[in-house]
Amino acid sequence: MGKEIEKLALQRGHEIVLKIDQNNWEAIDSAEFQQLDAAIEFTHPESACQNILKCFKSNIPVVSGTTGWMNELTKVIEKCRTEGKTFFYASNFSIGVNLFFKVNEFLAGLMNNYPDYNVNIEETHHTKKLDAPSGTAISLADGIIKNINKIKKWEKENAASDEIIPVKSYRTGNIPGNHKVTYESGFDKITIEHDAKSRHGFALGAVLAAEFIHGKKGFFTMDDMIR
Repeated sequence: MGKEIEKLALQRGHEIVLKIDQNNWEAIDSAEFQQLDAAIEFTHPESACQNILKCFKSNIPVVSGTTGWMNELTKVIEKCRTEGKTFFYASNFSIGVNLFFKVNEFLAGLMNNYPDYNVNIEETHHTKKLDAPSGTAISLADGIIKNINKIKKWEKENAASDEIIPVKSYRTGNIPGNHKVTYESGFDKITIEHDAKSRHGFALGAVLAAEFIHGKKGFFTMDDMIR
């Protein structure tokens, strides 16, 4: 993702001031870092919140696509609310995926009237993706829970009742990302699917998000940018 973001940012006329990873993390305290208009953060669930708060100390707006750390998100949003920080988060920066989220919620609203259908989610990614289920799959599950009265929660892999969405994860090859939502009854099956062809769409969304938050304060999501 970092390489794709760098390539697209340069194509769109931006300057890459710093590239920081585990080998030069101390650069986050450098003079160069203070010059940034925005930091784009794609790292690991264990370090995401620490990275974001470190950026906030230097008043650097942050765009983050790291998933698997949502238990700490409220801490970051509170900083935006009380201290005027700027943060843009998305579990998936693809414009297509975010349109898929809208389709998913619309379909769930229709299916609320047909309780004979049970729903499940499957997601497949490359072997280097660390968190499972993906943040995108969790967002899909949340969209369904919000719109179907009988669904109470999601669980990883298996579900003990039709009030629970099973979310199955597969890690294989170099797949950028595939997500399927399936409704099945004793008579038929309905499936909606998003299949990413490359990481290009994710990277472009992240760069567009960095452009979008320029000069803004607060917490933003893809909904804000799409609108």
